[in-house]
Amino acid sequence: MDYDIVNLHHVGHIVNDMSEALTLYRRLGFVLPPPSYPTMAPRQGAAPVPFGAANTHADFPRSFVELATYVKEGHSDRIPSDAKLVPLQAPAELMPRLLERISNTSASLATYLDRFEGLHILMFSSPDIDAAATRLSAAGVRHGGVNTVQRPVETKSGARMELVRYLELDSDEPGTKPGTVAEGRVGVVAALDPEIQSARRLDHPNGAVDLVEVMLCVARADLTTVQARYENYLGRPARTDGPSRVFNLEGARLTLVPDSDLATLLPGERPAALPAFVAYTVAVRDISVTRNLLRDNGFPLNRTASGDTFVPAAAALGTAIIFREATAG
Repeated sequence: MDYDIVNLHHVGHIVNDMSEALTLYRRLGFVLPPPSYPTMAPRQGAAPVPFGAANTHADFPRSFVELATYVKEGHSDRIPSDAKLVPLQAPAELMPRLLERISNTSASLATYLDRFEGLHILMFSSPDIDAAATRLSAAGVRHGGVNTVQRPVETKSGARMELVRYLELDSDEPGTKPGTVAEGRVGVVAALDPEIQSARRLDHPNGAVDLVEVMLCVARADLTTVQARYENYLGRPARTDGPSRVFNLEGARLTLVPDSDLATLLPGERPAALPAFVAYTVAVRDISVTRNLLRDNGFPLNRTASGDTFVPAAAALGTAIIFREATAG
């Protein structure tokens, strides 16, 4: 069967301190470019200062892990020394809308951090996002429609505009902000452009090559409801795997875990809230090389119930990070 959602596009790890997070991820063996911060003069004649939201990615050929934060008021000087400062530019008639979008993004990140520092964003990848939007609407899933943004990138064949098309799912719960559901920001993005993605740094010292699993922890009493919700989102049924419910994607999966069983599957882990994304998994080329790097860099290592290596959330700014040897092919 052909699906309009096929794999994981990216997860978003929301952090309080970008410098601390960059140091952590580089110790974990990921390569991340300097984060980008928009800048703007607070008043006429003043020097531009960073504001709004900032992010960077650990990129893989078809997916990535995003680090994101926002500039807290009065803390514009607390940004990484290698940050890329991007002056905010737009035609005068578009500037108010752009500023509103940046303000809304910053407010969402602040809300997530008030809840806990950790994983709050899950975006799925689609080969046909318009078909996905149509199917979701027909299934009664609320969303904000397909949005399109462009950004310049350098590729092997020269400068190109990267077209990003995405939609964000809305909650049915009253009082919830548009573009959010109970566990955070969930949505669908058009599949990454292979030429553009190949121009990014994809070779990581830890051997990571793909984002292959996300774990969502839910209250046991809510498992059936959340399962039904994601069956509507993904257009496919979940399978039962012990206490968990698993959605198989192409070379990846989403796993729903009852809170009462989380510590069995991920020894030592407890959810910071419910529901919550509590872990993600990256596939690596050689798990022994990855383990050695993590040990050499001082990380505590645990084992999942299935035997995978993971760095506990307490040592990784609020999310457990699982490393699994990539399967052949």
